[in-house]
Amino acid sequence: MPMNKKSLSLTPSRVWIILGLIWLASNLCDRIWLMLDHSMPAWDQSNHLNKSLQYVYELESPQFLNGEWWRNFWKLSSKYPPLTYIIAAIFQKIFGVGNDQALLTNLLYSAILILSVYTLGKILFSPQVGLWGATLSILIPRLYQTRLQFVIDNTLLTLTIACFCCLTLWKIQKYKEKQWLWTVIFGLVWGLALLTKQSVMFFLLTPLLWLGLTYLWQGKWERILQLITSFIVSSLIWFPWYRTNWIYLFSTVQNSNAIPASYEGDPPLNTLAAWTYYWQDLPLAMGWILLIVPLVGLLLHLLRRFPGINEDVDSKKAISGIKWLGVYFLGSYLICSAIFNKDTRYIMSYLPILAIFLGYCLTLWRGKYKPVRWVTLGVAIWVMVTNLFPISFNDNLTLSLSPGVLFRPYMGPEIPNTELMETVRKTTPYQLANLGVIANTDSINHNTLNYYGQLANFQIYGRELGNKAEDIQQDQQYFDWFVTKTGDNGFARDTQLALAKKLENDPNFKVIKAWELPDKSTLKLYQRKTPSVRVESLSKPIDQIKLDQVIIPQKAIPGLPVAVTYEWSGNLSELNSGIVLLDWQLMGDKTKTNFWIHDHGFGQGMLYHKSGDDKGVKLIETMSMIPPKNMLPGQYELKATYLNRQTQKTYPINIPKITLTLDPNAYPIVAPPLDLNSQLRGLSLNLGQGIDGLGKIFDEIDRINQYDPIQDYLKQTQEALTYRLTHQSTQYQLDWTYGVVLSYILQENPQGAIAALKELIKLDPNNPYHHGYLGFVYLYDWQPKAAEIAIKSALKLKSNIKEFQYLDGISAIMQGNFIKGWRVLSPLL
Repeated sequence: MPMNKKSLSLTPSRVWIILGLIWLASNLCDRIWLMLDHSMPAWDQSNHLNKSLQYVYELESPQFLNGEWWRNFWKLSSKYPPLTYIIAAIFQKIFGVGNDQALLTNLLYSAILILSVYTLGKILFSPQVGLWGATLSILIPRLYQTRLQFVIDNTLLTLTIACFCCLTLWKIQKYKEKQWLWTVIFGLVWGLALLTKQSVMFFLLTPLLWLGLTYLWQGKWERILQLITSFIVSSLIWFPWYRTNWIYLFSTVQNSNAIPASYEGDPPLNTLAAWTYYWQDLPLAMGWILLIVPLVGLLLHLLRRFPGINEDVDSKKAISGIKWLGVYFLGSYLICSAIFNKDTRYIMSYLPILAIFLGYCLTLWRGKYKPVRWVTLGVAIWVMVTNLFPISFNDNLTLSLSPGVLFRPYMGPEIPNTELMETVRKTTPYQLANLGVIANTDSINHNTLNYYGQLANFQIYGRELGNKAEDIQQDQQYFDWFVTKTGDNGFARDTQLALAKKLENDPNFKVIKAWELPDKSTLKLYQRKTPSVRVESLSKPIDQIKLDQVIIPQKAIPGLPVAVTYEWSGNLSELNSGIVLLDWQLMGDKTKTNFWIHDHGFGQGMLYHKSGDDKGVKLIETMSMIPPKNMLPGQYELKATYLNRQTQKTYPINIPKITLTLDPNAYPIVAPPLDLNSQLRGLSLNLGQGIDGLGKIFDEIDRINQYDPIQDYLKQTQEALTYRLTHQSTQYQLDWTYGVVLSYILQENPQGAIAALKELIKLDPNNPYHHGYLGFVYLYDWQPKAAEIAIKSALKLKSNIKEFQYLDGISAIMQGNFIKGWRVLSPLL
């Protein structure tokens, strides 16, 4: 095909200049929008930003040669693969933390996307089509709205298109050396995409199957080997995260598919609406101007209404390119439509591919109609600018060309989330604060407040309240802080709003501060008048921790909670790094068997200490303990021991003379809620009951975890009970070992859990569930052979437990014994 003057003028340097201008214009528009915008990041955005901050913190002191550090690094994000957060963390380490700083990652993503789209258009059609496709890709309404929000979808979109670009480049190579080079490159990019989100396979599966089946049919075995090699190369990147968090993938599928779909009323798969959902969404995603003009050009071209031939693209090459793009587009459309939960963000990764096709269609406008291309481009730019900025004289015209909503920056008064955090910090400067957030709007919700609390040096956390009435009642007891809002509360439940109303007259709470919001509603910050933990600054440091006072009733009933207040004095750093081992012992008991423990971290793990800022403080803890039902009546005295969490060194704590009388006939006294350590120790005893016991445990753990935002109570319990098991021999060894096992499991520490379970089996080898738990943890840690041995012991003791049979089948499959796995599992399915 003879080249026209335009083709000759597109030198590589000019192409790079044009691509650079596209990139610059796109990012300049984004940064202006962000500078004008005063809004708060909403639910999902705040959650993702919070994860990025956790990676910022983790990367402050990396230990790349430490396997345990890597395990904790991958565990930081157990729901989503963490590449988006890691990249954002690197940018925030350079430019500072915050939403706008995290969105500087778009400088990288937009460059990759523009280059990938251009490359695809160039190799499938022509350089002109590549440039048009790259230009249109930044003018797609769905994409420019999404890139102004910190969400995983933007990273996923970029790397999915980059993967498809690399796969296409590999596909067209004729020489083996280049084929193998692109095999490795595709594998690396594929690995990065899978480290972003698993749904990349919704878009790559069909092209990969198409190529695989084609090469199998043609007998091109080296090509098949190259695809397998790409997968192996990719696994070097994604496998460590999936190995660590694979157990969560099952719940993630359920939580992100079936549950949201049922809430949102998405159409069932056996209806036409389910399969046309995304087709009807196309005008909203692309805008009419980018759809109609190119498609009209294609129609007129097919009807031969344009003069001459299209000199920009060879017709045979165009047909081949459209076919390859169609494999990607149609395959991803069908796969996404087959998913029950419908979300317009799910299909974004096929929009740039559609932009390439539409770019080709635009080049079909030729001859005297060629200016239509530039008019279309101008109108698309005008639509984007008027969609994003309040400069349009007629918003209805913008909405008619780009249906949906105007995505304008919020330029009103700022929501006082930062002021709220500063108020909390000044009120309790030496404590972590855990806010129970009742408001649930896009700017004031538990995720957003949690994010702003993390920006405040990880000192403040926001948590969502429960939905059930009994959960709300428990929340009211455990949260010392609440955030409420008058007027519109978004998605807050009726039970939560009822608590907000109740707080207005609750004598146990006071309003610390209130703010008037731009919508004339009022934001209120409540604090409990007598918090569970109080820290008061002293004028001088304290040599050693001491217990100044214990406030308890004179008598208590065994088996019922007992209110207790401990008043400690000590240096903040020593309190923060310590656990107190408390024994309430029957006076005169020579057998030393009548006692109970009340171990916990000082301040229940909610102390806040900055390095180098040590000082003497008074610490007041208000909580409950629960003497076991089988305790003998009589007087019990207190013994206290300090345990350093880092060194494991101990020393006895000076305490005042204090006794508590246990009397079954005493009058019951209202008590505050149990501390979380006592709750965990009590719940762990259910482990011996098997599946029924696990149900009881996890029904409670979900709520308990809300009350300790960093789950430090798990570590406290593990360290305290481990110390006792090492240094004490009592009748409580089995009970304490249950506590250690559960704390390790909830910390997702398989090595610690395995060691504790082995000790549990030594103490009670005839309980089949102990062996079953050990087998499960071995499977979680990818040790299927060791799991098989433990599961055999469980089946030997109780062969009719279906869960043991499931584990047996899974261990066989993980060892590659698929025949045995099928034989065991097929009757159960």
